[in-house]
Formats: sequence, C-alpha cells, structure tokens
Amino acid sequence: MNTIEEQLWDYIDGNLSAAQARSIEEKIDSDNAIRLQYEELLALNLTFGEMELDEPSMSFARNVMERVAAEVAPVALKTTVNTRIVYGIAAFFIGALLAVFGYAVYSSGIDISALNWNLKFGVDISKYLTSTVVYTFLFVDLIIGLVFLDYLLRKKAMHK
Repeated sequence: MNTIEEQLWDYIDGNLSAAQARSIEEKIDSDNAIRLQYEELLALNLTFGEMELDEPSMSFARNVMERVAAEVAPVALKTTVNTRIVYGIAAFFIGALLAVFGYAVYSSGIDISALNWNLKFGVDISKYLTSTVVYTFLFVDLIIGLVFLDYLLRKKAMHK
C-alpha cells in the first residue's frame, strides 16, 4: 500500500481515481496531521511551479556534437587466444588420462598368456605374445609418436 505522502502527492497531481480521491479528501478533513502534511506538500508544489527551468543555450547541441565528432573513435579490441597455451593444456590432460589408463591396465593383473589366441590357421599365438613383446610394442609406439610430434613441431617452427 502507498504511504500517505505518496497518496497526497498523487492527489495533488490528480493521478487518483474518483473513489481514491474522495478517500484522501476524507482523510484530509478528518485528520489534522494529514491536513498539515497536505498543506506543506501543496505549498511545495506551488513553489516548484513558480521556478523557472534552466534551459541550455541555443548552440548547446551543436557544441556537444562538435566535441563528439572531434573525439577519436575507439578501436575495437582484437584479442587473440594463444593456441600454444590451449594445445599445451589439452596435451597435459590427454597425457594425464593416458597415464591413468596405462597405470590401470598395468596394475589390473591381466595375464596376456592366459588368453586364447588361436587363429583360424591353427597357430597358437600365445607363446609368441608375451608381456615383454607387448611392452616392447608399446615402447616402440611411444617412440614413433614422439618422433612424429617432433616432426610436427619443427614443421610449425619452420613456417613461422
């Protein structure tokens, strides 16, 4: 609900409906405090009405527009993302995931020799596929991957 002061301002400005205006008139007539507040607000409203409004000079808009035109237009910021940082973060997380996966496979205790590696040709491959062979294969793959990464990095460095 509006405070009495807001209601009195609305009554003075004529922003109330007829029923609300009658209600405020009854409050003004019945309560001396509200009547005193109404008279103060009415006097203040009359004082505001008598004041002259300050207006800018005739050339104000032209002067402002000339100053705006004289200002240097701001240059749009062109921010670039350093891709080396993004690739470095991605490489770190991929390496961390591969390390966790490798540790999980290593510590899982899977015995490769216990797997049935019989091919269609009747050759039992389990005697050739030992843990040493698998680790050697993974090591060689790692070395090949590092050589390929070195090749890519050198190729990028040569283009710059």
